[in-house]
Amino acid sequence: MQTAYAELLEQLLAVEARRSIGHAPGNFVSKVIKGREYLYFQYSTPGTGVRQAYVGARSAALDAVIARFEDERRAAREDRAEILALAALLRAGGAGVTDAASARVLAALASAGVFKLGGVLVGTQAFVVLGNMLGVRWTGAHARTDDIDIAGAKNLEVAVPELAADVPAALESLAMGFLPVPGFSASSPSTSFKVRGKGLRVDLLTPGRTRTSAPVVIKRFQAAATPLPYLDFVLEDAQPAAVIDGGAVLVSVPAPARFALHKLLVASDRPSAMHVKIEKDLLQAAMLVDALEELRPGELRATWQSARGRGWTKRVREAATRLERRSPETYARLAAALA
Repeated sequence: MQTAYAELLEQLLAVEARRSIGHAPGNFVSKVIKGREYLYFQYSTPGTGVRQAYVGARSAALDAVIARFEDERRAAREDRAEILALAALLRAGGAGVTDAASARVLAALASAGVFKLGGVLVGTQAFVVLGNMLGVRWTGAHARTDDIDIAGAKNLEVAVPELAADVPAALESLAMGFLPVPGFSASSPSTSFKVRGKGLRVDLLTPGRTRTSAPVVIKRFQAAATPLPYLDFVLEDAQPAAVIDGGAVLVSVPAPARFALHKLLVASDRPSAMHVKIEKDLLQAAMLVDALEELRPGELRATWQSARGRGWTKRVREAATRLERRSPETYARLAAALA
């Protein structure tokens, strides 16, 4: 199953690298106006019906473009068939599967360029993906959620063109009924989008260095995000990964060791009234610690050594001690890694 997952991820990365005109959803159509033939590109979007974009008067150059489109469309179908086959194999082998609605949302965000522009899938959806990445089967309610948490820094640290991934527009295009969730004040922009009457929700997050909860506008996402402490640590060294449903979606997720340590930090920082979330954080951290120490020994220790200068030692150790009564073996592994 690990080999199949590696092949799936490799295929998704290859498709993304050679994405071309053949991946455009739609077809060329022609119209004859006053005796002359003109070409249009016809496509449909949810909620808006069929649309046509004018391309130009028919010519040898445009015929060559159409021929290339058809060739690359066939290649894209072959790529998709291979992805579907690998995803089916992984599902049969017990891989963690994301529900269809969430996968559809993630596919729309991926197509809009969210993950290309520094977006990282976090939260329980990322936990499910990390299990597949590590070759571990998670079980229980801690691996299920309707929330989709996307984190991104306010600004990219690398020089890129002025590109944008319009998150609200991507969600609206799905015609699933996403509505912005009002903020605490009328003047605050929304950082969440929810489907009315259902649990499906998309939350945008960004690193925050203070206790302020004022939304932070992320210009390239055309949306605002809620600032959270420690999130910058999770965004470092994000890795490509595959979300599996009927097919697969290429996303970015945190490195497993960073995700585990972040869960400990978050658990230590939550108020006691959030008991259920604290328990979920600790359980996910513990399961990742066990998997990492067995499958990637030394990775957790190396990651912790790189983070020790941030002043988090007391918080992480406090959270770690809460695991002692739940699983002495997990606590011993974690304590050794944190030593």
